[in-house]
Amino acid sequence: MRGFTFLMLTAVAGIGLTVTAPKAQAQVGVEIGVAPECPYGYYDVAPYNCAPTGYYGPEWFNGDGFIGAGPWFHGASEFQGHVNNRLHPDHGYKGPTPQRGEKAEPAKRVDSAHFKGNEVRDGRGHVTAKR
Repeated sequence: MRGFTFLMLTAVAGIGLTVTAPKAQAQVGVEIGVAPECPYGYYDVAPYNCAPTGYYGPEWFNGDGFIGAGPWFHGASEFQGHVNNRLHPDHGYKGPTPQRGEKAEPAKRVDSAHFKGNEVRDGRGHVTAKR
């Protein structure tokens, strides 16, 4: 009988400790930071490397300023702009890309008459149409 009483007291104590334990709350924090400083824009997927001139169409620029892509997009919610995804590493591009902080060369800027885009995307990187 002594063993049964000891077992019951241990069970009651265990239940009491689990009832009074504080509930843990999960928190998820995502900190994006400052947008990369890239002269012709940056790819819209991590690691957000600088994109070469000609990847983004002219509608992605406000004067000389890139309006952003992915987490740093700050254009209109219904925005759609052309890209040339052949200049993306995920599509086999292995050519030169500018470094972060590099200054744009005005002679390299692609105007709408010479841009060769093949996809239309929203500001968050979602493909909305093929060209």
